[in-house]
Amino acid sequence: MTTQLGIPIQPRPEEVSRKQTLGAAIELCADLAGFALDKTLQQELGVDKAQFSRWHSGAEGIVWPKFTRLMDVCGNDAPVLWMLHQRGYDLHSVRRLETETEKENRLLREENAALRRVLVGASS
Repeated sequence: MTTQLGIPIQPRPEEVSRKQTLGAAIELCADLAGFALDKTLQQELGVDKAQFSRWHSGAEGIVWPKFTRLMDVCGNDAPVLWMLHQRGYDLHSVRRLETETEKENRLLREENAALRRVLVGASS
């Protein structure tokens, strides 16, 4: 099992809201990452075919650490968004919080832009 995370891709709210079950949202999660519900994804998650099938069919719950691993490997949050939709949330207004790395990058970009303004002003 590798520890590689999927390239982040945000599912469209319309895609998520069309799914009728959590299993269908899990399938969307995998599809968006280019996985079929197959051995490759099961191996990546460290689960066997039977357990994965039970998650997909709804016959067995999925514990949070394995659920987050699924979304990390696939690079999207389709199952959680589906749950929010089922609970009546507007998926168009749900947004992720800025991570520490994103915050640091934003602050550095702002500092860089301010320094450029100073340099341009000094050379005029």
